[in-house]
Amino acid sequence: RNGDKITEAKSKEDWERLGIEKKPAWCYCQNDIANGKIFGKMYKWFAVNDPRGLAPKGWHIPSDSEWNLLTTVLGGDVGAGTLMKSTSGWEGSGNGTNSSKFTGLPGGIRDWGGSFLFLGKMGYWWSSTEYTNDNNFAMARYLNNNNGEVSKIIRAKKKESGISVRCIKD
Repeated sequence: RNGDKITEAKSKEDWERLGIEKKPAWCYCQNDIANGKIFGKMYKWFAVNDPRGLAPKGWHIPSDSEWNLLTTVLGGDVGAGTLMKSTSGWEGSGNGTNSSKFTGLPGGIRDWGGSFLFLGKMGYWWSSTEYTNDNNFAMARYLNNNNGEVSKIIRAKKKESGISVRCIKD
């Protein structure tokens, strides 16, 4: 938000090192700029929670409570995923209706060690909420090509992992 650059981690080694150092970082899915045009960027949670701000002025990364509100308004976790998923891009019969206009895409995840996983199968989004029982983890949500659910990840996402973000208006 303040104009400082966030480091782009272009290699597996950079990604892992920046995680160990607990530094904000981003990458394109599969380190391919073409994927950036489709899926956007993946961020370490350290970028989400950086005091300089990741979201533009007037916007913020949603908290776990705000994610809960979204899925409640969409009828609950069980069916909200179908309403949030894009109408194309998901493997198998995983496409959604996008009636919520969320346009959730299956960009996958970059794990803390730098490997890319689940492209085409899952979409992940950070919340701004830290997991209270272990500060090595943060809360996130994901959509899966196998069902229409929105699933909460409590402790499974290390802050060193790379996943998508969505901003909401203040």
